[in-house]
Amino acid sequence: MKNKFSNQLALISLAISAFAIGSTEFISVGLLPLIKDAFDVTISLAGLTVSLYAIGVTVGAPILTPLTNNMKRKKVLILIMIVFIIANVCAGMATSFTLLLAMRVLSAFSHGVFMSIATTIAADLVPPHKRSSAIALMFTGLTVATITGVPFGTWVGQHYGYEMSFYTIAIIGLISLIANISFVPKNLTEYKQAPIKKQLAVFKNKPLMIIYLITALGYGGTFVVYTYLTEILTHILGYETNSIVLILILYGVVVAIGNTLGGKLTNHAPTKALTIIFLLQAFTLLLVGFTLHFHAVGLVSILLMGLFAFMNVPGLQLIVVLFAERNSKETVNFASSLNISAFNVGITLGSVIGGFILNHFSLSFTPYFAFIMVMMASILMFVVNKNETTESLQTTC
Repeated sequence: MKNKFSNQLALISLAISAFAIGSTEFISVGLLPLIKDAFDVTISLAGLTVSLYAIGVTVGAPILTPLTNNMKRKKVLILIMIVFIIANVCAGMATSFTLLLAMRVLSAFSHGVFMSIATTIAADLVPPHKRSSAIALMFTGLTVATITGVPFGTWVGQHYGYEMSFYTIAIIGLISLIANISFVPKNLTEYKQAPIKKQLAVFKNKPLMIIYLITALGYGGTFVVYTYLTEILTHILGYETNSIVLILILYGVVVAIGNTLGGKLTNHAPTKALTIIFLLQAFTLLLVGFTLHFHAVGLVSILLMGLFAFMNVPGLQLIVVLFAERNSKETVNFASSLNISAFNVGITLGSVIGGFILNHFSLSFTPYFAFIMVMMASILMFVVNKNETTESLQTTC
């Protein structure tokens, strides 16, 4: 019982770290006007604080994670959070725009390695049949960051300067560092790590490659709509600006519920569960398209979209761990890091496609393109599930 409670505290510590990291990922979106004025740059140049961060996560996770393979995972976790704190403090103290960008990239490197390492730690802290729920709890920190962290950080920046936003995130990072030192077990199972050359063999693992594609399409599909959610709520559904904050908070709560529910649903037979989740997600996006011009019903559809937006995350991460373990436990961290990259590729892909639709069609077409992306993910997951026997996955679990 004591061990179970200790492991729960460890998972909460990881969730706090994920909250800090999730907050810093999107904080620049709300701070762009302030950064623009502070460094006398254009708004598009200020936008590099967002795009370079995403690139840093995408590239940094698979490159840096293998370099930490010979270190104990708790030490890696602590080192990551120390670098994260330093990067955010230096971002607040930056005297030039170039230095600010450099600190954003350094934060992104911490982000990528943390999410890949924390996923494997969370999965090892609980019995096999609860691994997806554990991953979901860790990812809850990330989802809560989108609900409260980013709006709060933006408010702090608007009232006390953008620097204070980065300092505040650094303080949250310090709290998570202390929690990780205190509660994450020292005796984590350490797997012998293969040389980098052997780690790269992951790219020859066809089932894993398909999962990465599914992650980019299925997770990224919702971002075709989500990227322009504020515009949809105001310009199409007709909600007042004052109502948007409350709606976004409600949306975030629903996202958190979906993330937790997704963890429970994918604890057993994850490929089968994800096939259904993606199918429901796709048809919910179609529903959003059909109801986009109906004030109340359209909002309900948007909230349903939020329910499924993160529901696939725990299962996708679990499947990557399971598939990698099946071939070689020595490549699990690296395989997990590649999926973190796939999530960020999905976010970028979704926002780019959304921008293309906005320029060539109209905002009301975004749900239909999102539907196509997620439906493709569902079909691919159906194929993966068909090729996998329930017995083989359960044995791996």
